[in-house]
Amino acid sequence: MSKGSVVLAYSGGLDTSCILLWLKEQGYEVIAYLANIGQDEDFDAARKKAETLGAKKVFIEDLRSEFVQEFIWPAVQANAVYEDRYLLGTSIARPCIARRQVQIAQREGAQYVSHGATGKGNDQVRFELTCYALYPQVQAPWSMDANLMHISYESGVLENPKNHAPPDLYQMTKNPEDSPNEPDLLEIHFTRGVPVKVTHVKEGTCKETPLEIFCYLNEIGGKHGVGRIDIVENRFIGMKSRGIYETPGGTILLHAHLDIETFTMDREVRKIKQSLGIKFSELIYNGFWYSPECEFVRHCIDKSQENVEGRVQLSVFKGQVYILGRESPKSLYNEELVSMDVQGDYDPCDASGFIRINAVRLREHNRLQGAAQKKL
Repeated sequence: MSKGSVVLAYSGGLDTSCILLWLKEQGYEVIAYLANIGQDEDFDAARKKAETLGAKKVFIEDLRSEFVQEFIWPAVQANAVYEDRYLLGTSIARPCIARRQVQIAQREGAQYVSHGATGKGNDQVRFELTCYALYPQVQAPWSMDANLMHISYESGVLENPKNHAPPDLYQMTKNPEDSPNEPDLLEIHFTRGVPVKVTHVKEGTCKETPLEIFCYLNEIGGKHGVGRIDIVENRFIGMKSRGIYETPGGTILLHAHLDIETFTMDREVRKIKQSLGIKFSELIYNGFWYSPECEFVRHCIDKSQENVEGRVQLSVFKGQVYILGRESPKSLYNEELVSMDVQGDYDPCDASGFIRINAVRLREHNRLQGAAQKKL
């Protein structure tokens, strides 16, 4: 007699294939679910393998467009970076994958969901928190990662943090030393902080849909070896881990968005928005995409992007992204105001009072320091 149905997030790899067999042996009906989020995978072969292993049904879901629009674009708006370097490619994919897993479980009347994430990693938290947030009745009875945004590598030889990554490890990006000797010049258009168009300045190539834009930036960035990092990060569960990441398109967008945002956003608003971006990154990393606090932060960040509009020209070359220029109808940059040749509305004499007011606390600090030294 069947113990019930399980929707298994299946990859076709060793771990999830073993889980599928084990679940069958334990008396569960297994529904295998494969998410296409841009990874290089033979989905037909994975389907056949799952069916051979005894899956009752196999669902292959193309999530690429919604992954870009609903998950990557909010991260671009937030300039989301975890611990100053990690662009959250794995972290941000998990709520997208798990959401569809929950939808399939609800549609098929499954009582359980299952995944192949290790007990020592963050992904078990990300998957299961999403499931509990969207489908509280469900039960969860029980590593290269790749997607449109990035590829990550860990374990094996990389577990020793002093070991250099093997030269043939990287799959998404060329070694910058072997990249083309001519840069690619791009112009990226933003509306409300979201890229809406990318044009290759020399070739005239133009991409306008979210999926096309992101895939094209991955192609250009990968060709020039952009977006490689090797880091030790703090996992949510309390241990440190070493990870190597390739995020070519995301790295290009981070540079471009930072530039147009600074150009168009009020200074004090941007200070608050920066702190929200850090919090947003932590929430994504720790698996709280569907939490009330993350929903609140996303709304605030979206509000901050109302005037983040314009075009950024940049060069992609030998592992680097170079900003060349920018323009915006909502720019806060006043050329006359900052000119050394034109006085405009700014009276240089006003600076004297401004400086004296700001010096009050410095003078008081100096007075207290002097008093303390006299006592000594």
